[in-house]
Amino acid sequence: MARTIRNKPSLTRFLSSPIPFLRRISTSRSPQTLAFEEVRSSSTDRTPDFTAFVLHGLLGSGRNWRSFARTLAPSLSNSSPSSDWRMVLVDMRNHGRSADIEGLSPPHDMANAAKDVADLVNAQGWAWPDVVLGHSMGGKVALQFTESCARGDYGESAQLPKQLWVLDSVPGKVNPERNSDGEVEKVLQTLQTLPKSIPSRRNYRPGLFEAEKDAWLTLWLVDHMIKLGFSKSLSEWIGSNLKKSGEHETWAFNLEGAVDMFNSYRETDYWPLLEHPPKGMEVSIVRAENSDRWDTDVIQRLESLANRRVDESEGKFSVHVLPNSGHWVHVDNPKGLLEIMAPRIASLA
Repeated sequence: MARTIRNKPSLTRFLSSPIPFLRRISTSRSPQTLAFEEVRSSSTDRTPDFTAFVLHGLLGSGRNWRSFARTLAPSLSNSSPSSDWRMVLVDMRNHGRSADIEGLSPPHDMANAAKDVADLVNAQGWAWPDVVLGHSMGGKVALQFTESCARGDYGESAQLPKQLWVLDSVPGKVNPERNSDGEVEKVLQTLQTLPKSIPSRRNYRPGLFEAEKDAWLTLWLVDHMIKLGFSKSLSEWIGSNLKKSGEHETWAFNLEGAVDMFNSYRETDYWPLLEHPPKGMEVSIVRAENSDRWDTDVIQRLESLANRRVDESEGKFSVHVLPNSGHWVHVDNPKGLLEIMAPRIASLA
């Protein structure tokens, strides 16, 4: 059984470049559905021809994928000039702007995280997504979404995505003993040792402006993490997850709920779905070449599945290796990731 780790921030880096056709959508009309942003391949307001959902990793948010979506969407339209693509960058429960949404009740697991996506589709009155891609924990949410869709959990109107992309996410249970040296685990365990309260404002030098106080607080946390042996970039990402809540500083996520999601991520197993993909869809796993997530036996099992013969009663399955990349595929080698994904997704048009 996977061990429970408390106080678990993860490591996704921010990609917040301005994009021309970004629409941030308010959740005021449907307070119990996920917050999200849209990236469109054009500025038109007409109903898009195709939709892709993008699901981030643990303690990330949809904005982590803005830059990649900004590149992917127009490249798909360029491949088929008559097609208009919409990328929906979701903030999953307990994360980003969805962390403060009431009504996303526990249990905080992969099943409910996937159901949130289905509820968002229904609440917005959209057609079901043509493509779902998920990174890290988001990869397992994407797998669960597909499995539940195929099982009929979302009703008769639900339609399977034509393509599912699982980005550097191990599909089976994660063995905590064999994966104890991973970067995520080290960070999570270290964060347990942080002071329960970040230095209060009374510890600041007199005369600092509010903005300077906020910057000082972030710098304190970054410096603290660097002293513990973490890289500057990773430490800065951790510091960026601080937000003001009255006179206190808190994390920009629902920590307890995210902890539950992390444990569910470790304990769920989607090998049966990969072994028998639903008819009419393609399931693709992208494994980062330098990622620390993959055991040799898992890699061999994936390759065996990809090389086997399948009949027309089942869908397709493929494995791709992203060179020159660690776990953060959209940061380490976004061009390479685009070269793997774009031609296959564009073939849907």
